[in-house]
Amino acid sequence: MRLIPILVFLSLPCVSLAEDRYLIDWEDVGDETVDYLVDLVKIDSSNPPGNETRVAEYLQAVLAAEGIESELFALDPDRANLVTRYRGNGSKPPILIMGHTDVVGVQADKWTEPPFEGIRKDGYVWGRGTLDDKDNVAAGLMIVLLLNRLDVEMDRDIIFLAESGEEGTPHVGINFMVDKHWDEIAAEYALAEGGGMQDVDGHVHVVGVQTTEKMPRRATLVARGTAGHGSRPRPDNAVAMIADAVSRAAAWETPVRLNSTTRAYFERMATLNDGDTAFRYANIDNPEHQTAIDAWFRLHDPLHYSSVRTSVTPTIIDAGFRKNVIPSEATAVLDIRMLPGEDVAGFYRELAAVIDNPAIEIVPEDIYRPAAPPSPIDNEMFQVIEAVSERLYPQSTTLPIMATGATDMSQLRAKGTPSYGIGPARTLEEINSRFGAHSDDERVSEDSLQEMVRFLWNIVIDIGAADGGL
Repeated sequence: MRLIPILVFLSLPCVSLAEDRYLIDWEDVGDETVDYLVDLVKIDSSNPPGNETRVAEYLQAVLAAEGIESELFALDPDRANLVTRYRGNGSKPPILIMGHTDVVGVQADKWTEPPFEGIRKDGYVWGRGTLDDKDNVAAGLMIVLLLNRLDVEMDRDIIFLAESGEEGTPHVGINFMVDKHWDEIAAEYALAEGGGMQDVDGHVHVVGVQTTEKMPRRATLVARGTAGHGSRPRPDNAVAMIADAVSRAAAWETPVRLNSTTRAYFERMATLNDGDTAFRYANIDNPEHQTAIDAWFRLHDPLHYSSVRTSVTPTIIDAGFRKNVIPSEATAVLDIRMLPGEDVAGFYRELAAVIDNPAIEIVPEDIYRPAAPPSPIDNEMFQVIEAVSERLYPQSTTLPIMATGATDMSQLRAKGTPSYGIGPARTLEEINSRFGAHSDDERVSEDSLQEMVRFLWNIVIDIGAADGGL
């Protein structure tokens, strides 16, 4: 590993801008970050089984080579979490930077390039985890290295957590750290995955910051009837009952409800658009127009249709084993994504009323992500993010966003830590492409990774440096 001679401390008292206080060759920093990302991608940490300890040990070795101490915490010895802390003077509470080291699995034969070789091609790093979430891990690592090399005086500790198990097994990762080692990661604010920037013609126009997320609350519907010969129809046919229940659940239009994040999101989106699009965004909460706008979303805009309600989506039906046998049982899985603050028990009562069949049992899945309120958009952290966005990208608008998927920030928010998701810049073509997170041919632009590190650095310095805050 190399130490790049690019960082010069400028003794400029009372200067608050990170770009002015530290002269950094961002191209060299970007190249170094890409090198770390390539190394991380080469470590197959597909979950299951995870094997994230190999990633944690790699990070620990990089940090140790520069004299930075770190510690591994593991519920399972093969699935360790890494924590390191750059110490400030303690006059303000810490900031947590978090990324997860596990990735989803792959169908390697569907990929153009091998998913675990970190191929650099056409200005991109290809491989599983390049967008979810080893890009954030590499960026967080780079921030700690920069702080250490520059010996930056901070009011706050900067904690870096590389956590395991985000992709479905948080008991070994964030849940373990929150439940057993909270003091190691407790912070006033957290920065993690979930956001991203939109690049238009080489300029960042939108900075999306994830401030809340829907809660995954899957449920299984179970229909039980009488088994028999297929030639003798029965009124309690389990297959027919489950089909009817699924149809009713899928057709259910749950109520429209906005929260602080989605209200601000639509207000700001209205200013970024014009015509009918701007009208829809500006009036989604207007009773006079809401029904028509919601109907348009349902037909043409599934993201925004989901963003204003608790959604119910059938994903699996399982019934029968022979063509001529009526099965005694049939099941279906509903992927339910609840809005923050949803009354869970009340929702299931309403679902039962919609299905309207006492022979259908609703079996909720065990909850492993807690309900949590949206992170505020009027506190110091969000104000710093907005200020950095305006400074670095004068043409941009900062959008608070609610993710329809889930992240491990929900556990932090449930503990009272406002958490904010950021991410790399992508063009609209890239956003709508087939090589996003969890996709075949997942890849990230090298330039956008460099820019994400620069963006994160400015946030950290502005909110944490001893004389660098707003």
